[in-house]
Amino acid sequence: MHTALLALLAPLALLIAVQAQPAAAAPAATQPLATIATLDAKRYMGTWYEIAKFPNSFQKKCIGFTTATYRARDDGRIDVINRCRLADGNDNVASGVARQPEGPASPKLEVRFAPAILSFLPMVWGDYWVIDLDADYQLAAVSEPQRDYLWILARTPKVDPASYNALLGRLQAQGLDLNRLELTKQAQ
Repeated sequence: MHTALLALLAPLALLIAVQAQPAAAAPAATQPLATIATLDAKRYMGTWYEIAKFPNSFQKKCIGFTTATYRARDDGRIDVINRCRLADGNDNVASGVARQPEGPASPKLEVRFAPAILSFLPMVWGDYWVIDLDADYQLAAVSEPQRDYLWILARTPKVDPASYNALLGRLQAQGLDLNRLELTKQAQ
């Protein structure tokens, strides 16, 4: 039981330690956000559990148990199904579609949750950039050029604390404000 408690508290302890660190002299946020080199979309398909995120307006009613499921489509696009639990115990489900405008290996995706009839409007597509991904496609970080949004995703509801902490270090080096990061409640 103590091991399980330590595994849950380790990411929180690192987050507090990171927040206590003085800001770097030349913040990485002044540099363009870097993505991973390439994305194997087939390996990325499946269900991902949200481990942490920057708070945002479209998830404000979610209390946790958040997942994102990606499925390849015949037209080269990707179906996106985001699911979270609401305070009343019901699930909130948002269905969308993603595309890779820079080609099939690009880590820079665009996602649309608006109706398909509006897909010709550029403003209905949001940037979804994979900025960190382990070699086994088990732990990922997704953001966008302005660094306003961040999601840490994993294939399992719990992640190895050492892997998570290393990821946080890489995200901080990319200029992401980890003071904004909030952990997502997941089933144990």
